[in-house]
Amino acid sequence: MDTIESSAGTIEYADSGGSGPVLVLVHGLLMDSTLWDDTVARLPAGYRCLRPVLPLGAHRVPVTEDADLSLPGQARLVGEFLQRLGLHDVTLVGADTGGAVVQLVLTDGAPQVGRAVLVGCEAFDNVPAGLTGKTVVLAGRLSPRLFGIAVQQMRLRPLRRLPLSFGWLTRRGDAVTRRWLSSVLTRNDIRRDAVRALRAIGADTGVLERAVEPLRAFSRPVLVVWSREDRVMPPAHGRRLAELFPDGRLVEVDDSATLVPLDRPDVLADLISGFVPAGTAAG
Repeated sequence: MDTIESSAGTIEYADSGGSGPVLVLVHGLLMDSTLWDDTVARLPAGYRCLRPVLPLGAHRVPVTEDADLSLPGQARLVGEFLQRLGLHDVTLVGADTGGAVVQLVLTDGAPQVGRAVLVGCEAFDNVPAGLTGKTVVLAGRLSPRLFGIAVQQMRLRPLRRLPLSFGWLTRRGDAVTRRWLSSVLTRNDIRRDAVRALRAIGADTGVLERAVEPLRAFSRPVLVVWSREDRVMPPAHGRRLAELFPDGRLVEVDDSATLVPLDRPDVLADLISGFVPAGTAAG
């Protein structure tokens, strides 16, 4: 993994290389950059895919004690990431909580962003998202020690597959979700960060409702990808998001839960490559 120094400390990221269009792919809560591995592997050659690991609970490098781990704080880290790497005309892609972060990046005009892709994510009043998000944020009220004890139960596959865990988020990605939990299962410093992030998210449930009007002003192309059968992110929100943007388009996906990058990476890779042709200028 490569690293940059940010206002929150060291941020790791994966860089595929490539001289073509730049994609910056943002993961969700209690996830890391590997959310995107199968999708990136299916893209045609040439794309440069950058996948930062945000401090959302599956990271490996603890952040500073004064780091802002709220959703707006995470969006500022993405903005710093774009600036530190000198990127421009990027396609910003976000899924799950990463899609909420991308929305907040777009609210300030996002001069470095040429396009955006929002994949099954929090929107409008769905913060925290559904039963799954509400359960995790509720657990964040525990002390880091008690949170760690609660998370230990997720070592068991039947418990990971419950709706209040990852069961409604993915149909096929249990092995990946097990790896995502490794940091909070084994490290006190990451548990502290995770609890801070969860509390910050739970303290501002109206953050995406306030973003609605600023998002209307984002006139560059936006692709919204949503599972027709999503039980965490309402499909109606996907339709509303696509209608919100002046140049928005919705594609609904079959045979997937919320995490389309895990359940249907083939479909998502095709959609992204169609939305951002490989001949597009690099960032």
